[in-house]
Amino acid sequence: MNKAELVAEVQKSLGKDTSKAAAERAVDAVIEGVKKGVKKDKSVQVIGFGTFSVTKRAARLGINPQTGEKIKIKASKAVKFKAGAGLKAVL
Repeated sequence: MNKAELVAEVQKSLGKDTSKAAAERAVDAVIEGVKKGVKKDKSVQVIGFGTFSVTKRAARLGINPQTGEKIKIKASKAVKFKAGAGLKAVL
């Protein structure tokens, strides 16, 4: 499912009175909320769905696949998602 399909599902769930633009604004608002929450609190938990959290990746050595040359990869942060019980039950 891509974003357009998600917007269509949200519009369908909200009923006939909801426009596609309003559904898209709702989806965008949720995405922005998750981004702000992860940036500020380092974790966003939605009960029954899952948890978005920040994880640190250590610096490491890697290999350039084209040249075989060893390269240094800097430490970085990444967002991790752990599915909740409600989402796991759907699968």
